[in-house]
Amino acid sequence: MHLPRNLRELRENGHVHRTVKAEVRENLLAKLRAGEPRFPGIVGFDDTVLPHLERALLAGHDLVLLGERGQGKTRLIRTVVGLLDEWTPVVEGCEINDHPYAPVCGRCRALADELGDELPVAHRHRDERYGEKLATPDTSVGDLIGDIDPIKIAEGRRLGDPETVHYGLVPRTNRGVFSVNELPDLAERIQVSLLNVLEERDVQVRGYNLRLPLDILLIASANPEDYTNRGRIITPLKDRFGAEIRTHYPTSVEDELTLIRQESTPDIGADVPEHLIEAIARFTRLVRESTAVDTRSGVSARFSIAAAETAAASAVRRAALAGEEQPVARVCDLAPVVHSLRGKVEFEVSEEGRETEILAHLLRRAVAETFRSRLGGMDLSPLTDRFAEGNQVESGELVPAGELLRRIGPVQGLARIMSRLGMGAGEESPGHAAAALEFALEGLYLMRRLSKDDLDGVTVYRT
Repeated sequence: MHLPRNLRELRENGHVHRTVKAEVRENLLAKLRAGEPRFPGIVGFDDTVLPHLERALLAGHDLVLLGERGQGKTRLIRTVVGLLDEWTPVVEGCEINDHPYAPVCGRCRALADELGDELPVAHRHRDERYGEKLATPDTSVGDLIGDIDPIKIAEGRRLGDPETVHYGLVPRTNRGVFSVNELPDLAERIQVSLLNVLEERDVQVRGYNLRLPLDILLIASANPEDYTNRGRIITPLKDRFGAEIRTHYPTSVEDELTLIRQESTPDIGADVPEHLIEAIARFTRLVRESTAVDTRSGVSARFSIAAAETAAASAVRRAALAGEEQPVARVCDLAPVVHSLRGKVEFEVSEEGRETEILAHLLRRAVAETFRSRLGGMDLSPLTDRFAEGNQVESGELVPAGELLRRIGPVQGLARIMSRLGMGAGEESPGHAAAALEFALEGLYLMRRLSKDDLDGVTVYRT
């Protein structure tokens, strides 16, 4: 595609100059009318968060996303970039992306006066028009807005020359979307530097007589816990944001399942069956709802994603040690999740020392709920009959699938069990069969129809 290379070609091409917020508004309306996805990859917000976000963007508001950790705030902010035009013209070489029709910095204005219609034009992709800063205690006004560049002073320029200014992240994202993550963590005296950006739409650098009318969409994220534990958003700054939108964790098991499938790493090398993903989703929800967990801190969506990856890694480890060719995660691979992810959960002070016990109990409840959901009411007597004469089955995280199937023996109705667990065509390997049978055995134990002994990674099921 031919893109105009100078101001004359840009005008002949019929380009219309729009502000960033007008650009976002028109592209959002086009997607709404066409029924296209507006925020790809965002799960569980369709009827709650996204309508509020769309109204804020249509109104041209700067906004704050408020929610606990791991609710997808940063991911949501980054999807807004998809509402920008794919390519936008800028004055070639400009540090703050001036539009060729209306340059604002001294260099570009002088260049436009000198070259006229031959003013060189470059084009920036929408992905280059996004800036992001994690608010940390060491963030300075110079980082965000700008400061004097000592190198330019050393080159012989006068101290009062605006060209000696080194622009910060906000001016360099001019005509784009800028995000401040965890805004309350930003020192209050630094938050003051954003007041002009949000209201007067300009920046001030030290004592310079410098006015840069910025064209920017500012989106911040914040955690409610930050307001009491580490800092706050100063009142004048809160007043300048047009909207505050509350995010939340997935409200249904289905949304949690979708999130885990979408975000967990697919190339670990092991398959995690559908029923195990459901157990992890239910486990995450139970942890969030537990009175032993500090609800102000929340339980991140990264908890369930890491749990699925840990289960897959456990299956890969077993395959490497036992010589399996097609590793499939089993219910025994969920136990390591408790130890691996204990540090991701903030417990109430009164529960100190019982963290592992609490998580293990909640994991058993999640597996039991999944068993009732998937296999509840199903006749599993062909499986329980294997234990009729005092037989027992030994399993464990290092027992390969083929050996587990040999120890259990033929089970009538295995195909139906696998079907109820969501294993369809193409999932008929020994690994999937072993995963289905071991899950059924664990469910029978949790329903008190079998007993189980655990010792040093070895699990023994018996009557």
